Parts: sequence; structure tokens; C-alpha cells
Amino acid sequence: MQIKQLESELEMPLFERMGKTLYLTDAGHELLHYARNISQQLCELDDVMTEMRGSQRGRLAIAVASTANYFALKLLGDFYKRFTGTTISLDVTNRASLLKHLNDNTVDMVIMGRPPVGMDVEATPFLENPLVVIAPKDHALAGKKAIPVSVLQKETFIMRESGSGTRIAMEEFFEEKGYNISSVMEMNSNETINQAVEAGLGLGIVSQHTLESELALQQLVILDVEAFPIIRH
Repeated sequence: MQIKQLESELEMPLFERMGKTLYLTDAGHELLHYARNISQQLCELDDVMTEMRGSQRGRLAIAVASTANYFALKLLGDFYKRFTGTTISLDVTNRASLLKHLNDNTVDMVIMGRPPVGMDVEATPFLENPLVVIAPKDHALAGKKAIPVSVLQKETFIMRESGSGTRIAMEEFFEEKGYNISSVMEMNSNETINQAVEAGLGLGIVSQHTLESELALQQLVILDVEAFPIIRH
């Protein structure tokens, strides 16, 4: 009955009988070929679903602010050791792109310093992000203790681009203190800010997480300024 129903569906005979033996027709051979492929794919699908139920496979898409990239790779390394079958996608980008990722739901997680307001997302702080004032190692303020914030008004600053989380936190801090600061230039990455400060183009305010190598090589110094570091998350 099943053979007859299948032949009726396909409108072609799948078998021919010779005596008591059944032989496949040309249509039967074609159907067998595709049926075996389908069966194999279903077996593979079952294996994949079994692995995914055990969290051993899957795809993890993350977008991070450039500041977070300094520790995100270490976190992802630990994650991959636990789930070696995972495919990881990492996009290191600016705040505007992070907000677009969230709005378009193109990633599983975003790591940033300032959660968006008015967007239906869950935000969980998991690490302190101290912002510090950096200077060349031969700067006049290097080594001084408890530098008043007012002194910074006389300095020029190299800033992140307008709209970045670090820039927003920096501007809010000085506004609360009632001070204005001047900017000699804007840069869109922490690396270039660190290099520009080292070259003597001005002071910078960056996440301490971005300074590991520069401090180890004594290329930059963190100034002891009152009310710093600015603690974010």
C-alpha cells in the first residue's frame, strides 16, 4: 500500500515485477538516490541538534566597544576552551555601530561602557572600567601628587570621537566640576590616543584597561589627579 501511495503521488511506477522479484525502475533509482541523501542529512541534523542541546556547538556573535576589546579576547578564549565546537564572531566597533547592532538584533551580546537609554535590552555590569588621565613620562605633572582638577584646564586633551562612551563620561565629569577643557584633536581609537599622548601632543583620558603594555614599557604615566579615576562599568 505504501508503494502504491508513493507511485500515485509521483505519477510514475517505481518498481517492476519479474516473477516474484521486484526491480527498481529508472524513476525508482532516482528516488532511492535522493532518499539516501535526505536520510543522511536527517542523521546529520539529529547529531547537530544533540550537540547543541549539550551546548557544544553553535554560533556566538558579539560586538564590543574598542575599550572592551582589551579584555574581551581573554574572556572569549576561556569560553572557547569550554565550548570548542562554537563558532565565534567578534566585531570591535564604535558606540554608534553597537547601538545599531542592538537595534537590528544582529548579535547575541554587546559589551559597552554605557547602556542605551530607551531600548528594550537587559544590561548587566560585570567589570569596573576606571578612566584615568595619561601623560608622557617626561610631562611636568608626572610624579606630582593630588593634582587639582583645575590644573587640567591649562592642558590640551586628545579626545575620543564625539558620541563615544569615554568622551561622554569625560565631558560629564568636567561639566559637574564646572571646568572646561580644550581639545587639540579627536581620534577614534584608544591606541592612537595613547600614541599621540606619548608623542607629546596633549593629555588623554582613557580606560586603564587599554594601558597594560604602555605602562609595562613605561611609555606613559597615569597622573594622580583629584577625583580620578572616574569609575564606570
